[in-house]
Amino acid sequence: MTMLMPPRAVVRGSSGNWALQSTLERRGLGPVAGVDEAGRGPCAGPLVIAACVLRPGDASRFEGLNDSKLMTASARDRMYDLVLKRALDHSVVVVSPADIDWLGIHVMNIEGMRRAVAQMATHPGYVLTDGFKVPGMPAPNVAVLKGDQAAACVAAASVLAKVTRDRIMADLHDRHPEYGFNVHKGYCTPDHTAALMEHGPCAEHRWSYVNVAAAAAKHGLAAPHRVARGTTAQAVVQNDATPADAGELATSEGAEQMTRAEA
Repeated sequence: MTMLMPPRAVVRGSSGNWALQSTLERRGLGPVAGVDEAGRGPCAGPLVIAACVLRPGDASRFEGLNDSKLMTASARDRMYDLVLKRALDHSVVVVSPADIDWLGIHVMNIEGMRRAVAQMATHPGYVLTDGFKVPGMPAPNVAVLKGDQAAACVAAASVLAKVTRDRIMADLHDRHPEYGFNVHKGYCTPDHTAALMEHGPCAEHRWSYVNVAAAAAKHGLAAPHRVARGTTAQAVVQNDATPADAGELATSEGAEQMTRAEA
């Protein structure tokens, strides 16, 4: 299959994070969908992937739309409601810790992105993804460096994914208050690590991760779901984490590598 490439065109920098998708739409390659995820780095909770198509010409209604990690919680909530109200189409896919343990975080991230695009009623002419290209998309796609800052539709998807995941983690806190999921959202902060070692993991943890496996071994616990065996260890690195990303840190220094372990 020949990859459809957009014709050469001048991207108007004055359009801000709407410039790329506006250029594609002017060249007849719309609708343009943005795809992003939340929860790749934590050792607990689901991975959430969202796809979003914004209406052409709606830029003035989305002032302040940016990478969800750079927005305050209240700003994200307001933008979340606006995206649901104004978007031409959107979808959200939630991947459970059990699926992550069985098939791996990267495999489920790729599959979730495909599913998010496929589940929309609107078939996109082009798909923009954050950071890396996704094979097997139902439409031509381009990886955009820092896409959640550079492309409004990707930023909108990041808001949908993060707010959805944060709300799931708040609900999980009600069921498992001992871990503090409402604060760290499942990332490996010192408080989460201490709670994990004190209480052992619960079903919402990712049992294929080395720190969770170590805590389980300490308490003599077995995984409540299937965990892949003989899988090559993979590094999971938080993207662009900084100490300012409250609730988004693996450590106070920022990004940390988490490896998957054989169970």
